[in-house]
Amino acid sequence: MSRSEPLSYIEPTLEAGRLFMQRGLTGPIAILNLLRFKDTADYSAHPELAPAMPISGAEAFDRYVRHTLPYLRETGGDVLFLGAGGPFLIGPADERWDMAMLVRQASVASFLSFAGNERYLAGLGHRVAAIEDSRLLPLSEMSLPLNSNEPRS
Repeated sequence: MSRSEPLSYIEPTLEAGRLFMQRGLTGPIAILNLLRFKDTADYSAHPELAPAMPISGAEAFDRYVRHTLPYLRETGGDVLFLGAGGPFLIGPADERWDMAMLVRQASVASFLSFAGNERYLAGLGHRVAAIEDSRLLPLSEMSLPLNSNEPRS
């Protein structure tokens, strides 16, 4: 990739995984996914999953979600929100995301159990074929300040 081409983030790096584990998150976690799809899914890295006719990146991602949900739910997770993207209200005008997804897991351990499940991994190629770029942000729940429903003065 030349320096003039934009960076794409498809898979976590070892460093990102290390930092995720060092956060010491406890309790339920949510993972915010921002997703940009390829116009046409690219199954060259996973030809065994390729459909007979070309499909869009969005269609490939739909196949990934349908494959993934049983394994996600089996480990205590679920999709909390799935929404179509669009232009930012606050953010870079030239940055777009096709979809936002918020996934909840019961704990970091349940997330790791899900992410390492061989049956889940067998369908990961649909995601690889679909995604042009992505961001995944692990979130830990915070408590609202006390008396948060009182008006500010």
